[in-house]
Amino acid sequence: AQDAGEYTCDSGDQQTTASLHVKVLPVLFNKELKNVEAEEGGTAVLRCEISKPDAPVEWRKGGVVIQPSDKYEVKLKGSVAELIIHGVEPDDC
Repeated sequence: AQDAGEYTCDSGDQQTTASLHVKVLPVLFNKELKNVEAEEGGTAVLRCEISKPDAPVEWRKGGVVIQPSDKYEVKLKGSVAELIIHGVEPDDC
């Protein structure tokens, strides 16, 4: 999107100008989340793959955004997004 704008080719005596419009493609899921089981006190890892590497993602439980903390670890490496839940409790279901 940052490449959008007006471009000019100048030959010295003449010039021509055109606009470049960039259609931003949506981020799609190449691999969706799968159900996970974990033992109480253990660690659960939720993982999905997105179509645009390093695109921002947001994790939610219900409608509440999950913020990174000692309990919730959020990772984004290329196109793989992970939510790691440490010390899993029944309330994490």
